Amino acid sequence: MAELRYLEDVITLKYDEAKCTGCRMCVAVCPHAVFEMDGNRARLADRGACMECGACARNCAFGAIEVESGVGCASAIIASYFRRGPVTCGPENGTAGGTCC
Repeated sequence: MAELRYLEDVITLKYDEAKCTGCRMCVAVCPHAVFEMDGNRARLADRGACMECGACARNCAFGAIEVESGVGCASAIIASYFRRGPVTCGPENGTAGGTCC
């Protein structure tokens, strides 16, 4: 998913492959194909495509995935949907209405 890039150097996604049991839930719920199966375990296929929605961590019953959902661009995109306006970080993030994504 090279076309979807967010803030790659600040993504909070952490994955512990040793805790993965191969249940495939992260692959099934990730809207941006950040995970893919590699044999009997998931692997990070495209960490930079993560929008930090938290679906993978919420669905990993084994604690292999951690992510701070609602931060970064994901938060701005979701908020813009409800505002029905452009994607902006706003003054609370120090960008005074500038785009963050």
